Amino acid sequence: MQNSKAYKTLFSLLLVLSTIIAAYGQTDVPRRTTAITYPLDEVVLVQFRGTTRFPRMKGDARIKRTSRNGTEIELSVSKMPRPFELGAGYATYVLWAVSPDGQVDNLGEIKRRGFFEFDSKISVTTPLQTFALIITAEPHFLVRSPSQEIMLENLSPYTASGRKIATTPSVQYFGNSSDYFRDARTPEIAELDYSKLPSAILQAKQAVALARFAGAERDAPEEFREAQTLLQNAEGAWNAQRDEETIDIAARRAISASVKAESTALVRKDAREKRNEKTRADAEVRQAESKYTDAQNEIADLKAELARETRNRELAERDAMNYSGQLKEAQAENGRMREELGRTKVEAEAARNRLAAIEREKQEIIDRQSQEQKAAQAKANQETLIQSLKRFGTVSNSDRGIVLTLPEAYFTAPRASAITAASQAKLTALGELLAGNPDYNVFIESHTDNKGTVEELETLTLGRARAIAEKFDAAGVAETRLDARGIGASLPVAPNTTNANRAKNRRVLITLVLKG
Repeated sequence: MQNSKAYKTLFSLLLVLSTIIAAYGQTDVPRRTTAITYPLDEVVLVQFRGTTRFPRMKGDARIKRTSRNGTEIELSVSKMPRPFELGAGYATYVLWAVSPDGQVDNLGEIKRRGFFEFDSKISVTTPLQTFALIITAEPHFLVRSPSQEIMLENLSPYTASGRKIATTPSVQYFGNSSDYFRDARTPEIAELDYSKLPSAILQAKQAVALARFAGAERDAPEEFREAQTLLQNAEGAWNAQRDEETIDIAARRAISASVKAESTALVRKDAREKRNEKTRADAEVRQAESKYTDAQNEIADLKAELARETRNRELAERDAMNYSGQLKEAQAENGRMREELGRTKVEAEAARNRLAAIEREKQEIIDRQSQEQKAAQAKANQETLIQSLKRFGTVSNSDRGIVLTLPEAYFTAPRASAITAASQAKLTALGELLAGNPDYNVFIESHTDNKGTVEELETLTLGRARAIAEKFDAAGVAETRLDARGIGASLPVAPNTTNANRAKNRRVLITLVLKG
């Protein structure tokens, strides 16, 4: 009994430790490894090393390039940890070939063997000739790009004959930077008893979760329902204690259907957004054309009025000349002619004043057109700005303007206003981006949950908002464009009843408002 309690305590500590490691491991860090050019018809031996996450892992491969089948790889790995040690979302391992030009090839799944650390082998073929090999932890075996959880990477090669093998000094690659692996809503797919639950079912659950996260319930409902049905069939086969092969086939069908639903949803979502964008663009073009037509009509009216006034002035000048001639002919009418000449001069002055007013109105029209063109240009640049902002957090539009939501991960602790070392460079880069878009005023609003007094929470959020404003000011954003405010816990986005909801409420909103 005492041994059982000790084992449970040790298991709990391992779970807590793995969760903490996973939390720190989800920061995208560029990695470099050696790309090897494999010669034709010669066996090349390659050793593998574990990354800093799991240095105890080892691996070695026997690789041969053939003219008929491409490059054949026989890989053995040992001391591989369980995928769930990396946190929610990971259920298996995948072997990748990465070429120097950025091509990535999913070579296949390295299946789990046993409950604790396990050894495994895989034999695969790739059409590539020059490539690096890495092993990553993944949510399922059909992913199209490597995650950030890089477990093993190859070292320099050697041959039995001692022949020198050509290598590329380094291949640089990033892990998966999708919002899914950072979102508090990431589901805990794994069961408590990992020794019993098949890996394929874990992968199927995660594939369905990824499809749902991609919007398949809305944009690919039939495909998503099919994936859910296949997952239920796989779980039913496992609960009915069917043989391992039957369960594995059913689960893999669910994974394939989920990937199809996810891809279909992303394609349809992209098409919908493009249609909406075209509709908005067409409306803006029609509005601009209407304003341009109105302006042209107004200019035509002004020109017609100017022509009439010019004609009137010419007539007045002609009348004045006639009156002058009549004055020479009849001195008796001198007084009357002087009076008539005075009236003519007054009318000419009035005509000149009206002409000046028309010129001023014309200039005002030109100024308005210039302002409208500037506004249209700012609108056209808005999408580019939004895409640039997405690498810093979640971006949305509001009635005020563009809203960038920064997660709490930018700060060292839930009740600290100090910015983490890893976030310093990101905030500097964000500040430089904002400095390069001077047409927007920047409003920084910090929020938190309700743990603490009103005064403490307002002080905390104001400190965070000012810390970010100082980073933007140092990056070149004019102080007159910045407005930093601490909102405290007065505007939650979710009830402060769970840790997940409180995490959502601890956020910083950066709103970009186009200058009037």
